[in-house]
Amino acid sequence: MTNLPKKVRALGLSSGGLDSILSALVLRKNNVEVEWITFETPFFSAEKAVKASKTTGIHLTVKNITEEYLAMLKNPNCGYGRNMNPCIDCHSLMFRIAGAIMEENGFDFLFSGEVLGQRPMSQTLSSLSYVEKHSGYKGYIVRPLSAKILPVTIPEKEGLISREFMLGFSGRSRKPQAALAGEFGISGYPNPAGGCLLTDKNYSGRLKDLFEHQKIFSENELNLLKHGRHLRLNQSTKIIVGRSQPDNEKIERLFNPASDIMFNINGFPGPTVIMPNGGSREIIILAASICGGYSKAPEYSQISVNARTPQRIENIKVLAIPPGKIRHFLI
Repeated sequence: MTNLPKKVRALGLSSGGLDSILSALVLRKNNVEVEWITFETPFFSAEKAVKASKTTGIHLTVKNITEEYLAMLKNPNCGYGRNMNPCIDCHSLMFRIAGAIMEENGFDFLFSGEVLGQRPMSQTLSSLSYVEKHSGYKGYIVRPLSAKILPVTIPEKEGLISREFMLGFSGRSRKPQAALAGEFGISGYPNPAGGCLLTDKNYSGRLKDLFEHQKIFSENELNLLKHGRHLRLNQSTKIIVGRSQPDNEKIERLFNPASDIMFNINGFPGPTVIMPNGGSREIIILAASICGGYSKAPEYSQISVNARTPQRIENIKVLAIPPGKIRHFLI
């Protein structure tokens, strides 16, 4: 009986973008068995990666890493980008988690769609080297789209793959990727920009406020940062005010009846307001007045607001404070 050659297997980090797709297809074309892993937190989702998996037929594992990510996010070694995005340490963490899964499941190496020089901070040669070193898997990370201009990896040294079939893309132009996508028959791929809320100025400001005022918070509270207007009423209390009916519905789905307070005005169209973790009686009255102010009730009119607390539903009569009078609370 002859022994068949060992099938080379690689585990890739997938964002679902074109570069992720192309890196996997380049390896697969050259007889490497590829699978993907993608990570999700309240700051980014697996949606694009799931779509890419369905399009290409590449098996995808989705893993929630919120707890590990928060530990890194509060104090990233390399600091933040323009907002609260810790891109370099983010990549290190993802490769570290993926590397452990690689070892557990018998993959030979890791890969990603990163292109040298495409992003001015996170995809320089020094940044890619930092990520490898701090992931704990130096030499085992293959970047097929730029492999010809990057240091030789361990899989290459061991003869598992050859750089002859890999590429030497660099810089910010997307034309080489577009041409390669055409060769593979890939179309309708997502725009490379966006996807991570930590690069968004408004979201980052809300997250920074949360970090400054709370040591412990739930995943629900992180998801609430995506919706509504956020107002900091005092050092320990804030509220989220819905902007529209769809926004109200999203906020209501994130309401925790065991700890939060939810406000709705009676008799007028108006917002849903959530107070995470409750507040003092004085602050509850203020929140009800703000709820009225953002409704269709006349300014300074007496209104009735229902406050759903963990103990009961209470009807509170207050004056509707116009939004212009409480702008100093906005985060």
